[in-house]
Amino acid sequence: MNANSERLLDRIRTRKAKVGVIGLGYVGLPLAVEFARRGFDVSGFDVDETKTSQINAGNSYIPDVPQADLNDVVKAGRLRGTSRMADLAGMDVIDICVPTPLRKTKDPDLSYIVKAVEAVVEALKPGQLVILESTTYPGTTDEVVQPMLESRGLKGDVDFFLAFSPERVDPGNQTYTTRNIPKIVGGMGAASTEAAALLYSAIVEKVIKVSSTRVAEMVKLLENTFRAVNIGMANELALMCHKMDIDVWEVIDAAKTKPFGFMPFYPGPGLGGHCIPIDPYYLSWKARQNGFECRFIELAGHVNSAMPEYVVERVADALNTVRKSINGSRVHLLGVAYKRDVNDMRESPALDVIESLDKRGAKISYTDPYVPLLRHGAHTLSSIDLEAVIVERPDCVVICTDHAVFNYDGLVASGVLIVDTRNALKDRRSATIFRL
Repeated sequence: MNANSERLLDRIRTRKAKVGVIGLGYVGLPLAVEFARRGFDVSGFDVDETKTSQINAGNSYIPDVPQADLNDVVKAGRLRGTSRMADLAGMDVIDICVPTPLRKTKDPDLSYIVKAVEAVVEALKPGQLVILESTTYPGTTDEVVQPMLESRGLKGDVDFFLAFSPERVDPGNQTYTTRNIPKIVGGMGAASTEAAALLYSAIVEKVIKVSSTRVAEMVKLLENTFRAVNIGMANELALMCHKMDIDVWEVIDAAKTKPFGFMPFYPGPGLGGHCIPIDPYYLSWKARQNGFECRFIELAGHVNSAMPEYVVERVADALNTVRKSINGSRVHLLGVAYKRDVNDMRESPALDVIESLDKRGAKISYTDPYVPLLRHGAHTLSSIDLEAVIVERPDCVVICTDHAVFNYDGLVASGVLIVDTRNALKDRRSATIFRL
């Protein structure tokens, strides 16, 4: 253990380490608040000055971060937001939590990571710990980040320390939060792993060390690819059961009574969120670079990506029962966020449903208390109160996101045609309800 390592570990143990978090979204802000709550001095970095201003005013814009928690640490002077990347020079720890989207070609887009690391390079000094949390393909940390950080002569795991620790955030989950989700840590060397593990052990209940950054990167991709593949199977089963006139939801509910060897996954209008629709493509892209074809994984992606169009076909089926076509019909979406009880629109399948309905000439409206305004393509829509929708009786309502606040009883009682993609109306039976 050298002097740089000893000093860093001591500052972490005594909570004197200054922590910088780059990217203040669904991952970065909860992490920054948790570090601040545990006594660290934290700076949140983001190029979006709207976010940094909100933080400095003590206003939380992330549902998973309670207003009181954010306000407390800001008032105590332990958390501040800034867009001044030069301030990274004063940090002992720099945690990168920026987006990793896909290009139109379905290839990884590391531009946000590269820009963040470029800012770190300008400020890098001996003794700093740099951690990447952004989901990415195996090899990113040692093939992209490490060479950039070493470009000015400092040596990793000796002068500075570098690790990967995948974010495992589940927006809207009140049971599993930053504090009690086990943290995976893999460093570029033993000193880096030890420093990162010590840091996270101050804010999470359990830290699991793995042998390398590549293993840590692959862990996250396995977790989300596992979900994507199994959801793909559930979606394909839904298509099959529809052809056979079998209730797929009843089948899954019965199957999950088996106490071993089965884990329930459910069909839906498509995959949403930043991770599950994207991570399998990161994995298959990297596999192709190594001469391996992920046929099974890519097939699941094809099935999942086709679900929004299938939802529109079900809308057509519903309208046909009353001798109407999609063209000219008033179609109302119930919920446009990608999952229940959150305001996150990233990769929401509702956007693809809207686009397909629009191309077919539907007159589109929506209700979502978590998303008051929706901009999609050339359209800007405002959320409409559900009770007003019931009174106006659109031609068809599509339940894309099953928010708990919706008045499902009133919707069913209105007699309007309903396409339920989430089994929100599980215990209700009506000739006007059409399921996947």
